[in-house]
Amino acid sequence: MTEQNHVNENTKNEALEPYRQDAGDKLTTNQGVKVNDTDNSLKAGTRGPSIRDDFHFQEKLTHFDRERIPERVVHARGSGAHGYFQPYQSMAEFTKAKFLKDPSIKTPVFVRFSTVGGSRGSADTVRDVRGFSVKFYTEDGNYDIVGNNIPVFFIQDAIKFPDIVHAIKPEPDHEMPQASTAHPSFWDFISLIPESTHMIMWLLSDRTLPRTLRMMQGFGVHTFRWVNAEGKSRFVKYHWKPLLGVHSNVFDEAQKLAGKDPDFHRRDLWDSIDMGDYPEYELGVQIIEEEDEHKFDFDILDATKLIPEELVPVRPIGKMVLNRNPDNFFAETEQVAFQPSNVVPGIDFSDDPLLQGRLFSYHDTQLHRLGSPNFVHLPINRPVCPFHNNQQDGRMQMEVKTTRVNYSPNSLGENLPAVSSAEEGGYVHYPERVEGHKVRERSPSFKEHFSQATLFWNSLSPIEKDHLVAAAHFELGKVGDQGVRDRMVDRFNHVDHELAKRIAQGIGVAAPSAITVQNHGQSSEALSQKNTTKTAKGRKVAILAANGVEAAQIMSIKQALKAAGVVAEVVSQFKGTIKSADGKEIEVDKTFLTGASVMFDAVYVPGGAKSIQALQMNGEAVDFIHEAFKHYKAIAASGEGVELLKAANLQGVSRLDSYVQDDQGIVTTRSADASEIAKSFINAIAQHRHWNRLVHKDKVLA
Repeated sequence: MTEQNHVNENTKNEALEPYRQDAGDKLTTNQGVKVNDTDNSLKAGTRGPSIRDDFHFQEKLTHFDRERIPERVVHARGSGAHGYFQPYQSMAEFTKAKFLKDPSIKTPVFVRFSTVGGSRGSADTVRDVRGFSVKFYTEDGNYDIVGNNIPVFFIQDAIKFPDIVHAIKPEPDHEMPQASTAHPSFWDFISLIPESTHMIMWLLSDRTLPRTLRMMQGFGVHTFRWVNAEGKSRFVKYHWKPLLGVHSNVFDEAQKLAGKDPDFHRRDLWDSIDMGDYPEYELGVQIIEEEDEHKFDFDILDATKLIPEELVPVRPIGKMVLNRNPDNFFAETEQVAFQPSNVVPGIDFSDDPLLQGRLFSYHDTQLHRLGSPNFVHLPINRPVCPFHNNQQDGRMQMEVKTTRVNYSPNSLGENLPAVSSAEEGGYVHYPERVEGHKVRERSPSFKEHFSQATLFWNSLSPIEKDHLVAAAHFELGKVGDQGVRDRMVDRFNHVDHELAKRIAQGIGVAAPSAITVQNHGQSSEALSQKNTTKTAKGRKVAILAANGVEAAQIMSIKQALKAAGVVAEVVSQFKGTIKSADGKEIEVDKTFLTGASVMFDAVYVPGGAKSIQALQMNGEAVDFIHEAFKHYKAIAASGEGVELLKAANLQGVSRLDSYVQDDQGIVTTRSADASEIAKSFINAIAQHRHWNRLVHKDKVLA
């Protein structure tokens, strides 16, 4: 062996030696400086704003922001749409933001919906938090509300953001699982961070399985400031409410959709806009006077808390309509750069430590991901109003500037561009008084972590509670470490004793014998999807048919559904056309292979003896009915179509031979006149699910 080969061999072995943690290792910065606190960012006082000389925070966040090339670290999987926002009335009493002053003005917007944990190639319908971000192209510049479909978050301080995302993401040794929190490292982290308890309740609920993006609520999460022309400040929280109501998939349905159509949410959003069935969302705000900042038994700057609507009602202030699909996914949906720091005069920030960190991190992320500080020149990010500054050069510089000066002040260029006074619309930060020692601490008002988790649990309907418990059984059932499962049961015992016992029963943990915290008994109606808007508008119905179907019955139901804003598609064995009993050609929209029941909100079976005979012999057609029933969807049949429902052997359902419209959402008639059941069928569709079905005799679980 030569000396050169000997050197290379030693070098190779050192490079391949795994990096291992030793028991005595201490956390340090990348410069080797030992760290005494990695849970709290440096602030001016315990409730004060974050401070820029926090080198550990900056290093931790800048490294995190650059961990993925080139897709987003989080929210990689997204869907976008253009539209407009229009206020209902002037909000000048509360804010000088111009786009909220004139009800006749429609402000252009671009919205991006996204999952959090998965990569760009992951499925739409996984259990996950969803991003809900809106860019307003106002006359005073771009304003971004960068939110989620959950009103709270896992952590209180942005310095923990890399930790929570690392825990959510696939485990680093084997890169599994994709787009799922059902794995040990996530629950290990959660079991050690009590502040996450409230968010975990939302994560395990039906809220993380939205039926469509058109039926998903949105929140700004943080507390912001509104400032009016007189300089008066108030705190504000944002709520986006879908006009179709807030509705979810059941878990079995979501899993099957991930296989049948991984793009289900993206496709639904695109198709709805393409058909002119525009998604609509109402923007509401909770406004808190400055003098009321400390009147609650929680801190309004704590991102793990919400403000119950019983304490501060949500005031509707305007409507957003999404009416145009992107022309190019990459140029728009992929390159759009949202930043909480994008504000306009009249809107400012609070000292929420999670928000304070995001103000830095999001801009830093865009610099890394889009490769240049000139990302604002991209059409999707460019303001609709003129913009002028001395920022020149850099990659992707698209402005051909002819001035000889690029500094301020200057005399050679007439001191242009000049700054604007407040009266001229110049942005002025609210002069909040700030004082305090530099400390790595949190305010004592951030210390309570369980009361709102209990509030959420108390607010759920019985079926929603069943789903949450089943979700915990699935998620924690994937965790092999007994200690993690034990800690999580103890955590749930701080929320509700019966909840902890029910979860323990399904994950191999001894049920807690003592009540850790007495349930306070409070609830909030707004937190349950049971109390949402119920309408058939925007739903999709499958019409099962084969050769020999009664065309008149199909046409009758289709007309009634169309009038109610419902889309109906014919599903049969093969693509192409089928012939009705009277010889008419009927277009087939989907086959049983391409149009599974999980893609539809309801099912209708028209009559026609030959059609029903063929469908009864087709196991896929019978399974289609059975699965829709299992997922609690509305089902209707007319004429001989009732026989297919009988063949599906729907458990617990009787009286199919006569007209039925009961709490099980089954609508039938032996008559050949399908119009007799149209109204009842539409009402059944509007209920979204019919939970009273006896799919499981002991308990209804999805």
